[in-house]
Amino acid sequence: MTSSTPRRTVLAAALAAAGTAATAAPAAAATAAVPDPSAAPGRAPEPGLVDNRFWSSYTDWRCGSAAGARAVAGLRPGLVLDSPAGRTDYTDPHTGRTSAWEYASWTSPVHTPTVPATEVIASWNAHTPPGTWIQVELSGTYSDTTATPWYVLGRWASGDGDILRTSVDDQTDGRSTVWTDTFAIDDAASGLRLASYRLRLTLYRTPGSGLTPTVWRLGAMASDIPDRFTVPATAPGPAHELAVPRYSQNTHVGQYPEYDNGGEAWCSPTSSQMIVEYWGRGPSAEELAWVNPAFDDPQVCHAARFTYDHQYQGCGNWPFSAAYAATYPDLTAVVTRLRSLTELESLVRVGIPAITSQSFLKEELTGAGYGTAGHLMTVIGFTPEGDVIANDPASPDNEAVRRVYDRREWENIWLRTKRYDANGKVRGGTGGVCYLYWPARPTSGQRGVLRSLGLA
Repeated sequence: MTSSTPRRTVLAAALAAAGTAATAAPAAAATAAVPDPSAAPGRAPEPGLVDNRFWSSYTDWRCGSAAGARAVAGLRPGLVLDSPAGRTDYTDPHTGRTSAWEYASWTSPVHTPTVPATEVIASWNAHTPPGTWIQVELSGTYSDTTATPWYVLGRWASGDGDILRTSVDDQTDGRSTVWTDTFAIDDAASGLRLASYRLRLTLYRTPGSGLTPTVWRLGAMASDIPDRFTVPATAPGPAHELAVPRYSQNTHVGQYPEYDNGGEAWCSPTSSQMIVEYWGRGPSAEELAWVNPAFDDPQVCHAARFTYDHQYQGCGNWPFSAAYAATYPDLTAVVTRLRSLTELESLVRVGIPAITSQSFLKEELTGAGYGTAGHLMTVIGFTPEGDVIANDPASPDNEAVRRVYDRREWENIWLRTKRYDANGKVRGGTGGVCYLYWPARPTSGQRGVLRSLGLA
């Protein structure tokens, strides 16, 4: 069930589809290499590991530096292309087509995260009508006061008629690298960190059209998660379960192989579609007209097409997944990290499910029935015993999607940053990466939890 297309490096924890059966790793090495610090349940999450900074208010947009872009007020403030700052040609690397574009830009104020970072992942929420697209870049200052170059974190449009959305490979200065969607320090053990950063947003439109993208939210998660094979155990909170639609990626095996080899690799778009529909949104019949009418759940095919990264050759680009969700009316979406299962429980209690990224051997997650180098699933609740209730798209059919996974096993495979593969080699883990989608106007309870995580 894994995709054969190129994958990002282990450092960025590739989002290959789940389902490749894993042979057993050397058990003694996996259990004895690193002491397990989890003997004290209920420990608070470690402070200072994750910093979130997002620009989304009218004041935020006015505080940046604009060249031809303008802030607009309203119930959902945003940034638009007002008067072009220039004109440029762009040759799409995936079609070879060269087109002229007018552009404007906005650069954020310098942000100094509470944690000097080894990794940064940006995300954005935008509307790009046909004839428009956007580019997001990052530049920063290292802890030794030297500067990074400007790195492209994504060239994005909600559709695929003007440009093909894409990440950009081969971006490095020998000290940091962009791995598909993740800025990362090359040698974290050296002590080098990213001390501050700016984001630059460029808005493009067809010359003379008067069109504009609208960007409602732009920001990033910066983190310095220590290397760890195990994480502290947490005590269970109250039981709670959300009524989230269930979709299996495996019912789409062989469909539209041009998008990451087909449904067997669609864990990310399938998970995103479940949460989009949980919030009462989804594509219209007109938007689904391109899908073969013989296919069940055509909205999953739609999500795969419109999250596909043509450079990565997959549907697992984290920011592109969040950006897809935010194309639906009044949905906010971010990519972040959580520090503990307790934080995830707090979100579920106020009605916000999470799409989590994890990798594991078959024997490391009881009942999964597969091992994976990287997989997305949707956490929808917790049992009275504290076990994790997940809608796992790596299931044979929709009815089988709801799973209950052992709390301690699931907590560890999600939050660790190091693991052993089937051959006993050390590989990376995602360290708590997740996508969060919620209404643009959340309830007071939801706002309180989001604020506690630096997201509202």
